[in-house]
Amino acid sequence: MPRPVWGGAISFGLVNVPVRLFTAVQKKTIRFHQLRKGDGCRINFKKICPLDGKEVGQEEIVKGYEVSPDRYIEITAEELEAVYPEKTRAIAIEDFVSLSRIDPLYFENTYYVVPEPGAAKPYTLLLAAMRRTGKIGIARVVIRNKEYLAALRPLTKALALSTLYFADEIVSQDQFEDAGEQYLPGRKELDMALALIRSMTKDFSPELYPDTYRERVREWMEDKAAGEALEARPAKQEEGAKVIDLMAALEASLKAAKAASPAKPKRKKTSAR
Repeated sequence: MPRPVWGGAISFGLVNVPVRLFTAVQKKTIRFHQLRKGDGCRINFKKICPLDGKEVGQEEIVKGYEVSPDRYIEITAEELEAVYPEKTRAIAIEDFVSLSRIDPLYFENTYYVVPEPGAAKPYTLLLAAMRRTGKIGIARVVIRNKEYLAALRPLTKALALSTLYFADEIVSQDQFEDAGEQYLPGRKELDMALALIRSMTKDFSPELYPDTYRERVREWMEDKAAGEALEARPAKQEEGAKVIDLMAALEASLKAAKAASPAKPKRKKTSAR
């Protein structure tokens, strides 16, 4: 079983539910190392001071904050601890809201919330009540000396806690002046776009969208390690955006979508008795 990253309790009103947090996502990617060409020697990185060109040991490195260009103040670990948020062991729910009211832009990292031994009853009660109401809890939690805003939401069998970005961390859309403000679609174009969206609508199943790039790279590297001579694919030359006939593109897209979707079986007519 994986190790928990945090332990504490969910608190709402006067109710406390002892829980542990487990990472819910394991990022998978292809990682490469830097090698010296020819002998495959792996390259190491050293921390060098640009003033004297000497390597700096870890014991000589301190934290610094830039107060103006090239002007820093040193911060000690003790000084930093003085401003850390209070180390609480609570996921303190402040409000309950509808999940649909939170833009996905705000979601950061997600954890599974698992009850401590003996806490199954209040945990299950909270899970059932949240599922019945369709609400999620907005809470504050301190993880590794950092305070987070978080969303506590019910899944099928467990609770999940997703840390959220704060409001001032989201880039405002107002700075993008050309984002769809200059064109008002016509009725026919809008109807075609709506029909296209309806024809492409289905239930979301994440297993239908595998990481094909990662699989291709892994297969290519395994073949290369096995000694096969492989040719690199020529890079595609990306052309600039073209001005298109919007209606023609919509009609062609809708036709292709209808052709790709399986035809619904016709109902047999039943004779009246």
